[in-house]
Amino acid sequence: MPLARANGLDIFYDEIGDKKAPALLLIMGLGTQMIGWPDAFCGRLADRGFHVIRFDNRDVGLSSKIDSAGDVDLLAAFANAVAGRPIVAPYNLEDMAKDAVGLMDALALDTAHIVGASMGGMIAQIIAAKHGGRARSLTSIMSSSGDPRVEQSTPAAAAVLTRRRPPRDDREASIQFAVDAYRVIGSPAYPAPEADLRAQIARAYDRSKYFAGFPRQLAAVLATGSRVELLKTIRASTLVLHGAEDPLIPVGAGMDTARHIAGATLKIIPGWGHDLPAPLIPALVEAIATHCVQADRGAARAQAAR
Repeated sequence: MPLARANGLDIFYDEIGDKKAPALLLIMGLGTQMIGWPDAFCGRLADRGFHVIRFDNRDVGLSSKIDSAGDVDLLAAFANAVAGRPIVAPYNLEDMAKDAVGLMDALALDTAHIVGASMGGMIAQIIAAKHGGRARSLTSIMSSSGDPRVEQSTPAAAAVLTRRRPPRDDREASIQFAVDAYRVIGSPAYPAPEADLRAQIARAYDRSKYFAGFPRQLAAVLATGSRVELLKTIRASTLVLHGAEDPLIPVGAGMDTARHIAGATLKIIPGWGHDLPAPLIPALVEAIATHCVQADRGAARAQAAR
């Protein structure tokens, strides 16, 4: 699993499946490493005929860290967001979108199906809007338009974002911290077995216990603000997937996202929260793979008609 130089940063990535197959770029969410995309999820997409690429965003996992930016005052950032004042952040989501496009350049991928979850969905939206020629299709998963007027996180889910973390070298406390967070935002109909959840979190901790990038990424989300007008410019075939029981980015945000993208398909899944539970992987892969195939067929028909 190599590093690529993209947008002036080192981006760590992984490839699954036939490199000659249509590319499918997976963009993960806030503070989450690329292995947040389950191996089974990636493998099933590869089996459906895609060249799957997942990567660590800047400031997480094994990609470049923006340590020179220092700490971010999240309380001030949230206060400014509520008041409609400008938010100072080391970078924004447009910068992170350029990271992803830069990775495509490094891998010599002219186009890819762009799939993003949560913050990754926001980044994917920006790619489809501002780098539209690179997006064969867009799938926005458990994400939002950034419009502050739509339904917001439950108090318990919002508190997960600002809770004080234990010392980074305290492995057991760090794992318990993440377990507690997942229990708040996860799927009520598909709770992960305790042993499986702890193993997943331990794998991520042992891979990288760097957490300083989380507040900078969150500040990037807040600083970018509403993407409503940007969403209206998207021409890529778009699928919006959202859980009916998502407490962190409620289903109303998914509905709002789809409403602003011309021709978008919205699929709401009962019992799904803000995670990628194993029992839902087959259904999610089916929805994404079918959407991507249909988008390619539509593009081929349009090309033939010219």
